[in-house]
Amino acid sequence: MKFINTNFEIPYYNFALEDYLLTDAPEDDYVFFYIHKPSIIVGKYQNTLAEINKEYVEKHHILVARRLSGGGAVYHDDGNLNFSFVHRASREDVNNFEKFTQPVVEALQSLKVDAKLSGRNDLLVEDKKISGNAQCFKNGRLLHHGTLLYNADMSHLVQALNVRDIKIKSKGIASVRSRVANIAEYMASPMEIHEFKNYLLSYFSKSKNIEEMTLDKEVLASINQKVADQFSTWEWNWGKSPKYQHQISGKFPCGLIDLNMNIEEGIIKDIKIYGDFFTSEEIETLENILKGTLINRDALEAKLKDTDISLFFNQLSNHEFIEFILSQ
Repeated sequence: MKFINTNFEIPYYNFALEDYLLTDAPEDDYVFFYIHKPSIIVGKYQNTLAEINKEYVEKHHILVARRLSGGGAVYHDDGNLNFSFVHRASREDVNNFEKFTQPVVEALQSLKVDAKLSGRNDLLVEDKKISGNAQCFKNGRLLHHGTLLYNADMSHLVQALNVRDIKIKSKGIASVRSRVANIAEYMASPMEIHEFKNYLLSYFSKSKNIEEMTLDKEVLASINQKVADQFSTWEWNWGKSPKYQHQISGKFPCGLIDLNMNIEEGIIKDIKIYGDFFTSEEIETLENILKGTLINRDALEAKLKDTDISLFFNQLSNHEFIEFILSQ
C-alpha cells in the first residue's frame, strides 16, 4: 500500500487527488489523510441548497464542496481528520463498510475508544457518531473515505447543516448535536490531531506494508487541472436546481431518496433523483431509463424489467421503488 503525504487544506484538491487515484494512477492500493479548512462536504447525489444553511455558510466563510461518493453532507474543520483508502476491488466490495472501517475501529479501540460500526456507514461511541463513511466504485477501484470527528467545532457543525426532519425522526433523536461527539472526549490523554493521524498510520502499518510516495510535478499538474475543470466549479458544487412539479421523499435502508419529476399527460418528461444513498451505478443512468415512461404500474414494471434497482439503491427492490414512484 502506498501512503501519500499531502497538505491540501482545500477540499477541491483532495477530491481531485481521489479522482486521480481512481482513474489515472498506477494500479495499487493507496491511503492518505487530510484536514480541511471549515467546509461543508455534500454527497454526490445531494441537492446542495437543500442540505446547507446558505446564509450561515456565507457569513462564516465556510467552503462548500461536492465529493465523488454518495451519502450525506458533513462538516469539516481543523479538528476533523479525514482518511481515504483507494483499493483494487470488485462490485461485491461496494457497500461493505465493515471491511474498510475495521482498521480504523481497531486503531481507535487500541486507544481505549470503544468505537463500533453501526447502521449503514457510521462509527459510534456510546451511541454517538464520531465518523461517517462513504464509497465510490470506478474502473475496478473502490474509494472508501471517512471523516473522524476528533476535536471539531460542534457549533458550526450544527448550524451550517440543514438536517431533514425525516432523518431525525427515523433515528428517534431530538437534534443533530445530541448524536455526535468528538473522539478526544473519550481519550484519557488526548493528543494533537497530527499526532493522532501519525498514530493511525503507524497502527495501519502493523498489518500492511505501507510505503510513502511523493506526488510528482505531472501528477500535481493533473490535480490542479481537475480542480479548475471540475471540483472548484459552481456547476459541480452547487449545480442547477430547477423547479419540479412533483417532489416526493422517502427513507429506506439505503438512505434518503428524493424524487423530483415533471409529468405531462401522465408521462415522466424529466426526473432528477437526489439523496444520501450509495450506489454502484451512476444515478443518471436510471434517470434516463425513466424519462418518457407512463406513470402506471404496468408501464414502470415493463421499463424496469431489465434493471436491477438494488444496484442503484442497496437493498431496495424493483417493486418497492415502483411503489415509491406511484406514491406521488
